[in-house]
Amino acid sequence: MLRTILAMLLTAFLACTGQAQPETPPRLLVVLHGGYTDFTVDNLGNIFLLDSSNLLKKITENGDSVAVYNDVRRYGKVYSIDAANPLKIILYYRDFATIVVLDRLLNVRTTIDLRQLQIYQAKAVCQSYDNAYWVYDEGEAKLKRIGDDGSLIEQSGDFRLQLNEAPSPAFIADHNRQVYLYDSSRGVLIFDYFGTLKNKLAFTGWQDFQLVGKFMVGRKGNILERYELTSLLVQEIKLPGILDGAGKIQLSIDHLYCLRNGSLYIYALP
Repeated sequence: MLRTILAMLLTAFLACTGQAQPETPPRLLVVLHGGYTDFTVDNLGNIFLLDSSNLLKKITENGDSVAVYNDVRRYGKVYSIDAANPLKIILYYRDFATIVVLDRLLNVRTTIDLRQLQIYQAKAVCQSYDNAYWVYDEGEAKLKRIGDDGSLIEQSGDFRLQLNEAPSPAFIADHNRQVYLYDSSRGVLIFDYFGTLKNKLAFTGWQDFQLVGKFMVGRKGNILERYELTSLLVQEIKLPGILDGAGKIQLSIDHLYCLRNGSLYIYALP
């Protein structure tokens, strides 16, 4: 239901006009200052903010503080945050090849050391359809599914045999019974759960890749691009002044979040 609503809102928001401009620009609601370096938002509107000291803070959409996670000494810098499941927050520490899974109050549920599986080069991880984890092992050029206990559940064949070269995805998502890998230099690679390549889309140079319902969304500078998986329609919209200098953006049901110069700007979508 949430995906349907979001898809409808994105259709209105990113509808292509003759001048590629929104009829009503997003309205700034609030700015959260704090020297933030990364963030993500779950589908309940909770915001997860990572600051320069590697402290992770969870706040509600109303700005109320919920919890803090501050175990900065053990694994170093947080490389990515995945809050696709609001009850299971995934932190990935790339330098230590370690996944730390938190509950909704940011207490540690489990820790997975990928090095115990001889995975030393993993650039992106995400939650899988069965609450396990997808990991792309760049060393072996394989997509692997890892269980909560750190066991290897299954793995694909060597992607170099399918693609003639190994991708280097910065993003993985389990979406609509398929696994999406996004490599900004090679585009979007879509696989089934057995690691068989189903499609390849040449959208290169995107930042902030997202999958929302039947749409893929990415950013190039101050331009948002949207691709509809069913109709193959590509649309774009310029947001100068809002996306200029953005370090990261994310779209939710009715908000646009923009991280710029250490502050998170939250806009209401028209």
